Order: sequence, then C-alpha cells, then structure tokens
Amino acid sequence: MIGFLRFVGLLNATVWFGAAVFFTVGAAPAIFSQDMRRLLGDNNYPYFSGAIAQIIIARYFHLQLACGIVALLHALAEWLYLGRPLRRLGLGLLVGLFALGLAGGFWMQPKIKELHAAKYAVNQPASVRDAKEKSLRLWHGMAEAANLLMLAGLAVYVWRVAHPVSTARFVTPTRAT
Repeated sequence: MIGFLRFVGLLNATVWFGAAVFFTVGAAPAIFSQDMRRLLGDNNYPYFSGAIAQIIIARYFHLQLACGIVALLHALAEWLYLGRPLRRLGLGLLVGLFALGLAGGFWMQPKIKELHAAKYAVNQPASVRDAKEKSLRLWHGMAEAANLLMLAGLAVYVWRVAHPVSTARFVTPTRAT
C-alpha cells in the first residue's frame, strides 16, 4: 500500500506539472503564433485565436482542479495511513497551488472571457472597446504571472513528493543516556 500511495502521489504531481509545462511552453505559444495567424487569416486571427485559447484554458483548469483534488486526497491518505504528520510548508504549498488553480479557473478566466467578448463586440463605441482591450491586457498579464507562479510551485511540489521526509511510523524518539 505504501508503494501504491507513493506512485499515485508522484504520478499525479508529474501529470500536473507536465500539463502546466506543456500549456505554457507548447499550447499557448502555438495558439498565438504566426502559423495560427496564417491558418485563420488576418481578419479572423485576433478573435478566434483568443476564443481557441479560452477553450484550451478551460480544459487545462479542469485538469488542474482534478490534480489538486487528488493531491489533497493523497496528502490526507499519507497522513491517515502512514501516520506522517502534515508538514506546514508542504500543505501550505499544496493549498496555495490549489487556490491559485481555483482563482485562475473561476475568477480570472471568466473575466478574461467576458473582456474578450466585449473587446470584439461590434455594437460598442471605440472608446469602450479600447478600455476593454486595456483591461483584457491587464487580466491576461495577471493570468500569465499566476501561471508562472503555478509552474514554480509545481516544480517544488514535484520535488517534495519525489523526496518525502523520512519519518518512522508510530515511533517516538528516545534519548540515549
């Protein structure tokens, strides 16, 4: 059971980290690349590349949510089964990553989606459209910063899962005299 628990924890952490790396280095740059511009055409590119990104990001946040839940359940299972105390730093990191994923999926992304639609709405005055575009850039920058923070946190989390603190189960330290 111990080996299975370690495998599940490590597999989940690496899937979570790998998805974040793939999204950041592979998928997101491809969506906004010159290849995508040529494929969609100059007239369609700005709107549809953003719309495509929103679809992919929604799936990415669902994966983050699932991985975060599995990670929290894994920490709980280690605490219950192995008798390992929950370390403040590790639990804080995990809860922070989960909270960041929730904020991205349920707060930032809906706001970005709303601003994207408003930016390309045809029935708005140019001044409103410009304000929406400026706000969209700000929110997009915040989302990118959060994603980079998530990447760094996940790298630390993978390291912590791969190198757990070795504590004896149900043994209290004794003092030699």
